[in-house]
Amino acid sequence: MRWLLAAYCGLALINISVALNDDHLIRQKPRFYGGTTHKKAVVIFCLSYKQRPSATVEWYKDNKYNEDKKRRINPERGRIEIHNISRSTIQSILKIYTPKMTDTGVYFCKLNGTWGPGTEVQVTRPLLRDKALYRSNMKDGLIVLQGLLLAVCIAAVLLRKRTMGEKSDSIYEEPETDHIYEGLAIETCGGGLYEELSVYAQPEGAEAPWE
Repeated sequence: MRWLLAAYCGLALINISVALNDDHLIRQKPRFYGGTTHKKAVVIFCLSYKQRPSATVEWYKDNKYNEDKKRRINPERGRIEIHNISRSTIQSILKIYTPKMTDTGVYFCKLNGTWGPGTEVQVTRPLLRDKALYRSNMKDGLIVLQGLLLAVCIAAVLLRKRTMGEKSDSIYEEPETDHIYEGLAIETCGGGLYEELSVYAQPEGAEAPWE
């Protein structure tokens, strides 16, 4: 295990020494820059591991990494400045004054034909508190309105179903009830039904009381 760790440390030291002795390796600072259109300037540095008195530095811009559509940047009076320096490891400085949203992209420095790692720049509009609150309130209001409309639609569907059910019930007519004993009337003979039963119950041949 110790030998393995020693081997890893040795490889790391070798890589560092090679990087420091390699004249072709360059760096860019910062690697990412984010700001708003209210910023005064965007500043990007192109550095090398060694001082290069006769270095040739060019700047390019791409929309994003690995797109390979780099466009060379030329100085613009009052907007873009490029300062080449040969007295230190700083080889060039790119300055973009009053950055715009169109300045968003990836900036590469090309030092003696070697590309730098790139610096991503993102420029956005400043966030205004009043507008942010207004948009948030509008969003909340739209959410509440959508909820109310959904509830109204559900209530309308339920009411329609109930109305249709009541209408179908009113169309359906129940059949008339058959009365089995309808039309069977018992004559009372002018008297109470139960009071005169004894008279009709007398045997045949018996004399009636009025005879």
